[in-house]
Amino acid sequence: MYDRFAKIRIEESLADTRVVLISGPRQSGKTTLATDIAADKIPFFTLDDTTVLAAATNDPVGFLRGLDRAVIDEIQRAPDLLLAIKNEVDRDRTAGRFLLTGSANLMTLPKVADSLAGRMEVVKLLPLSQAEIVGARSKLLNNAFKGLQPTVESVVLGNDLIEMVLAGGYPEAISREKWGRKQDWYHGYVDAIVQRDVRDVAQIEQLAIMPRLLGALAEQSGQLVNYSSTGAAVGLNHVTTQKYLGIFESLFIVHTLQPWFTNKLKRLTKSPKLHFLDAGLLAALRGISPDVVRKDKTSFGAILETFVFSELQKISTWSEQRCSFSHYRDKDKNEVDIVLENRRGEVVGIEVKSSATVSSSDFSGMRKLAAACGDKFIQGIVLYDHDKIVPFAKNMFAAPLSSLWSSK
Repeated sequence: MYDRFAKIRIEESLADTRVVLISGPRQSGKTTLATDIAADKIPFFTLDDTTVLAAATNDPVGFLRGLDRAVIDEIQRAPDLLLAIKNEVDRDRTAGRFLLTGSANLMTLPKVADSLAGRMEVVKLLPLSQAEIVGARSKLLNNAFKGLQPTVESVVLGNDLIEMVLAGGYPEAISREKWGRKQDWYHGYVDAIVQRDVRDVAQIEQLAIMPRLLGALAEQSGQLVNYSSTGAAVGLNHVTTQKYLGIFESLFIVHTLQPWFTNKLKRLTKSPKLHFLDAGLLAALRGISPDVVRKDKTSFGAILETFVFSELQKISTWSEQRCSFSHYRDKDKNEVDIVLENRRGEVVGIEVKSSATVSSSDFSGMRKLAAACGDKFIQGIVLYDHDKIVPFAKNMFAAPLSSLWSSK
C-alpha cells in the first residue's frame, strides 16, 4: 500500500470540521484511504453494498440514528442522505462526525452545495502521483512560490520517462506488467464508468455514445475546447457536447482549464483548455504505447502535458499553497501551459516540453505572463526531459520533469 500524502490534510480537517469528503475518481484509492483512517475506531458503510444502499435510501434519518461517527463510502449513490447528514451535524456539531467518499464532484450539485455549505471540507484524491509512488513528498509548488530554485533527486529520462507517463497513476493499472493488460484495464474502467457512474449523476438519453465522445475528447486533450468540432465527430451538437463533457468532468475524468485573465490585457483568449486527469487513461483511449512513442514522438507532447497537469493537481492537495489552475494564451499565440495562482494572487507559470533542450524562445509566453503580473509573478519553470537545472533569468528556470517528485 502506498502512503497517500493527502492523509495528513484529511486528518487535520476531521479535527475541526463536522463533515469531510474525500472526492475523486473511482479506483483512485479513496476507499482504501478512508478505511485506513477509520481503522477499527469508526463504523464503515459502503453504498456499493445493495443492502446498505437500500437502507440509506429508504430511511436516511433512521440509517444515521445512533451513529456518533461514521465513514460512508460512495455517497453520490444516495444524495438524499446528505440532507439527513446536514440535520444530524446541525444537531451535534462535534468535529469529525462523518468522513465521506464520493466518485462524483458533489459540489456541482446545487442541493448538495447549499445543504453542506460551511459544514463540510472537500479533499480531492486523484490517482497516485509519481511522488507517492517513489515515496518522496514533492516540494515543487512550495519552493516555487517561495522563489526558490527547483530541485531534483531521482531523475527519470528518455524511454523510462515515456513508460512512466503512459502508465498513469491508477493502482490497478500500474500493477500490471504488460502494456496490453494495462490498457485493457483502462478500457474496462471506461465501460464501468459509463454503465454505472454516469447513471448516478445524470439522466442521459444517449448513453451508448458516451465512450465514443470520450474517445473524441481524448484527441483534443491539451488543446482549446471546441464543442462544435468535438461533438460533430460523434453526431452531437455543441450544446449536448458541453453537457456531456460536464458529466465527465464531474466524474474526474477530464478537466476544463479556464484561461488566466487580467484587466490589464485585452487580447487574451477566453477559451478553456481540455485536459484528462490521468495520462494512462488518455494514452489508452488514443491507443498509444511506449512502442508507438519510440517510433514517432509527435503524439507524446499532449500526453506529457496532461501528465504534468495531473501531477501538479495532485501535489496541490498536500502543498502548503492553495492554488487555482488556469492557462495563459494571447491573441498572438503566446502561451503558458499551466498558470498557478495562490490566495495572495502570486503567480507561478509552468511550461512543458518533451524534448531534452530548452532555448530562450521557450520562455516567450512566460515573459508575457510575467509582464502582465508585475511583482506578483514569482517564478516561471520550463519542465523538460533532462537532468540539469538551468537558470534563464532571475526567476526563470529550465528544470527536469523529475523535479515533480523532488522532496528537497
